[in-house]
Amino acid sequence: MGMIDIQPATVSAKTSTGVKLKNRLLPFAVVTFIYFIVGFLTTVNEQLQAPLKFTFLDDAGSLKNTFTTLITFAFFLGYLINGTLGSKWVNAKGYKNTLLRGLLLMLSGLIMYLCAALLGDNYPYLVFQVGDSIIAYGFIVFVMGSYLMGTSAAVIQVVVNPYVASYDLPGTQPVQRLNITTAINSIGTTSAPFFVTVVMFSGISIENIEIHQLLWPLMMLIACVLAVTVMTSKLHLPDIAHTRFASGEVPQRSIWSFRHFALGVLAIFCYVGTEVAIGANINLYAFELMDSGHAISFFGRTDLIIGGMDFGIHALLSTLYWGGFLVGRFVASFFSNISARLQLTVAASLSTVLVIVAMITQNLWFLVAIGLLHSTMWSCIFSLSTKGLNKYTSKASGVFISAVFGGAVFTIMQGGLADIIGSWRWTWSLNVICELVILCYALFWFRIREKDNLDEVV
Repeated sequence: MGMIDIQPATVSAKTSTGVKLKNRLLPFAVVTFIYFIVGFLTTVNEQLQAPLKFTFLDDAGSLKNTFTTLITFAFFLGYLINGTLGSKWVNAKGYKNTLLRGLLLMLSGLIMYLCAALLGDNYPYLVFQVGDSIIAYGFIVFVMGSYLMGTSAAVIQVVVNPYVASYDLPGTQPVQRLNITTAINSIGTTSAPFFVTVVMFSGISIENIEIHQLLWPLMMLIACVLAVTVMTSKLHLPDIAHTRFASGEVPQRSIWSFRHFALGVLAIFCYVGTEVAIGANINLYAFELMDSGHAISFFGRTDLIIGGMDFGIHALLSTLYWGGFLVGRFVASFFSNISARLQLTVAASLSTVLVIVAMITQNLWFLVAIGLLHSTMWSCIFSLSTKGLNKYTSKASGVFISAVFGGAVFTIMQGGLADIIGSWRWTWSLNVICELVILCYALFWFRIREKDNLDEVV
């Protein structure tokens, strides 16, 4: 009789364990997939710079590069202004409700993109003038949409980073979960350039692109994000204890009083600055080199025509750059015995050398290779900067996300500098400065003062 009783209990226990693991895995998978969407749409936004330069900004005159990079500037302006808003929502409303608000903002941004395309297609004569530049109103609407998209990405990332790092998923460590999530994010960033080239513009040569080609792809993206939003609203996403202040609870000290965190914010500002500047502007540099007769070849080929469609070397450059993030993050997931500081030191040192070599030789492939080195910098800087913060983690995440505004600052600075000196070549010196700041953080600024390590406070 005892044996008959024991077997069902054992089976029940195993079933319960399996169900528990499945229930723990699903929220992690949903949050990771949403992060994939963020990476995908972030790069789509960047990749639309060059096509919109030939549509909305064809008559922008001497400020063409500056106005073009305004798209990325507006996107990351959303990070600066609204990164802390995300942390406030997390503390007041919890992780799930903040995630849903971020998805609704994403839908709003995509709808603005669609309105910009409709305006440009049906009312191309609606323009205004700035100096010698003629700007379409549709472009301004698109820039507003880019700001909303950046805001949504900021809010979602405020949720994702601390949630994934602190989530209790059996058999995993925080750095592994971050690497898995960022690797999935990199799949989105890697696939986006070819989505823009093939799906949005059907492989048409970039100078022949028309704005109406954005309409159906944007409608598809709106439908997909809407479906994800509805699905997320119906799922149970458990809260994470000890990572945020309860509603009404007042922090006893300023987040900026943590020295290793404050310097980490500077490091991430420069990291995202150099990361995004390469991803967004390498295409524009490629067009400049090709216009001047400089051949950019890939295994001896200077074009990429497959099945009658021009995929473009410019799309391949961005794809391989962001693909380096995917490869690097996958490989880094096995580096459990290599410290974040050592990874960051090596990556920043080699990146500095590659940028300098790329400028001297005018070889874009050295810039592309930096994607592999940049791949682990986010996880390294985030883990070093937030170590020991305890309940200040969600608040720190909001400030940290605001520092992503570096992607806007350095991208538009580089575009403006290219207009001033008439070339993109030496503008990459800005990236050298960024890499050196990151190297300083890895070597010196990462250290935690004893009073700043709240994990050791009893």
